[in-house]
Amino acid sequence: MEGLAKDTIALLQYLLPGFLAAWVFYGLTSYPKPTQFERVVQALIFTLLIQVVVSGERYVALAVGYYHQIGMWSEAVNVAWSTGTALVLGVVFSYFANSDVVHRVARRFKVTRETSYPSEWFGAFLNQTFVVLHFRDERRLYGWPKEWPSEPGSGHFVMQQPSWLVDVKEVPVTGVEEMLVDVKDVKWIEFMNLQQGGNREPKEP
Repeated sequence: MEGLAKDTIALLQYLLPGFLAAWVFYGLTSYPKPTQFERVVQALIFTLLIQVVVSGERYVALAVGYYHQIGMWSEAVNVAWSTGTALVLGVVFSYFANSDVVHRVARRFKVTRETSYPSEWFGAFLNQTFVVLHFRDERRLYGWPKEWPSEPGSGHFVMQQPSWLVDVKEVPVTGVEEMLVDVKDVKWIEFMNLQQGGNREPKEP
């Protein structure tokens, strides 16, 4: 039993850099968090990548140490480089997921038609414009979405410069800096083109 506990602790220590990279990735993207089994699989994949990169870093460090010795490559140094590499990999993968770089190249070569975004909802809000929120009770709210939910099922819109649209008239909501709108009250959304914003400019965050 004691040996099993030691093996479990050793396995967790081995996977910790992978879990750290996955934690950074999900903290910086809108991807929903996976199940526990999928998290372990992702940690294994990240751990493999981290080990490959750290092996390269160790090789470079030893090559440099052949000419100028700085110190020994100890277990503590290996842990430090693994942790740093995990953080960097998490940020790099987050950038690729949020910018659609890899999938854009793949689409150009007709390898896929998918995007790297977690949903069509995320992609629609990527090019931010003024929007019209159509409520379930037929009201319409026009404004600039300062913030919006990561997914269409839950969360709130933070609307700046809000105006109610009554027939063909725009009625500004005076004395209000921002409006918080529950996404569950919204039936569908119109995204305005830049010209339809008129002379109104979004406020700086």
